Amino acid sequence: MSARILVVDDVPANVKLLEARLSAEYFDVMTASNGTEALAISRRAECDIILLDVMMPDMDGFEVCRRLKTDPATHHIPVVMVTALDSPADRNRGLEAGADDFLTKPVSDVVLIARVRSLTRLKMMTDELRMRAITSLEIGMQAPERSAVADTGKGGRILLVDDRESSYERLATILAAEHTIDVEPNPTEALFHAAEGNYDLLIVSLDLNNFDGLRLCSQARSLERTRHVPILAIADPENSTRLLRGLEIGVNDYLLRPIDKTELLARARTQIRRRRYTDHLRDNVQNSIEMAITDALTGLHNRRYMESHLATLAEQASIRGKPLALMILDIDYFKSINDNYGHDAGDDVLREFAVRVRKSIRGIDLACRYGGEEFVIVMPETDLHVAGMVAERLRRSIAGEPFAIHKGTKRIEVTISIGLTTLERKGEAVADVLKRADTALYRAKHDGRNRVVSQAA
Repeated sequence: MSARILVVDDVPANVKLLEARLSAEYFDVMTASNGTEALAISRRAECDIILLDVMMPDMDGFEVCRRLKTDPATHHIPVVMVTALDSPADRNRGLEAGADDFLTKPVSDVVLIARVRSLTRLKMMTDELRMRAITSLEIGMQAPERSAVADTGKGGRILLVDDRESSYERLATILAAEHTIDVEPNPTEALFHAAEGNYDLLIVSLDLNNFDGLRLCSQARSLERTRHVPILAIADPENSTRLLRGLEIGVNDYLLRPIDKTELLARARTQIRRRRYTDHLRDNVQNSIEMAITDALTGLHNRRYMESHLATLAEQASIRGKPLALMILDIDYFKSINDNYGHDAGDDVLREFAVRVRKSIRGIDLACRYGGEEFVIVMPETDLHVAGMVAERLRRSIAGEPFAIHKGTKRIEVTISIGLTTLERKGEAVADVLKRADTALYRAKHDGRNRVVSQAA
């Protein structure tokens, strides 16, 4: 696993030491001797993780971190402060500035590399989501960066898994000042609780009685519903080796007892902010996918989706020896609706038409806007006779009730013509089925419209 690590320190000896350690693990190492240079490199997206010293002459590490985390272009880059400062106040100041971790020199190679690898996995996942979400920006969806920068990380839903009463009571009291807390003292029930609770953060004690806390963390990572929920592990100091193992299996952050109140809150906020940001990215990706295959006006699938999905449905029907019905629907005299009442009225008709189509077909049926006022409905495992009844029911649904236009101030009569056919020959080309349905539609229109015409294979 390779990543570009930016080492920021004004002491050349410190830089050389970190560079040697990281290069030995096959990371690409970049260096900067001051905060200004580090900010410039970060804004050019040239690094994946930043190892940041605190004591620097032009701008201290706290200020550098604050600027990184408040800049929409760099807030997602993990920052680890590596410094000789070791007081709880310094650590908390770094975490409050947005640092993902605060390591005190001298840092053991094992701890440093484990933390860098853990953050590398996180950064790569975030980068993949960011790359996929670029399409969302191109189609006008809002980027999540600015909301992520403004997010305080408060108001999260946290599940605390701890079977020591004195411990979980204290931790829950601290966290309740900023979040909604559920406590699960029974580790065997914790995974079910986590899967059902829609949590923003899991806090897991690794010192559970008669239960392996790391196994619980591993199970949470393997379960679909909890795979992306951040995990903050808590352990006694003698269990630091298990914490490093936890980082390898997907634990996001950790704390050693005795727990500092301010540090606990700061680390929880960091994880919740990151969870919300990645969730927003995933939502953007999903929405962009849906928009790419959905007609924006009617909410039905578009022609691109229909053409690709119809081929799959036809192949499945052929393999299983099942019929497949297809109908093309055309709104009669639609151009005159636009000409007489305006294009807004035409849009009103198309939207209401789509609603009535959905009410007339099954969940397994595929309804698409084929183009303009033409629509296609594909009905798996449906023969010509049954499809004809569905088509007639739909025709009556359209003709039987006027369509409201101009925000309901006017109602107009609308009818449709339907051409219907089925795929019955194994391996028949989809284009031939569409052409046959289109021919049936032409006959319906030629014979006077507002009717269903079937054409067998």
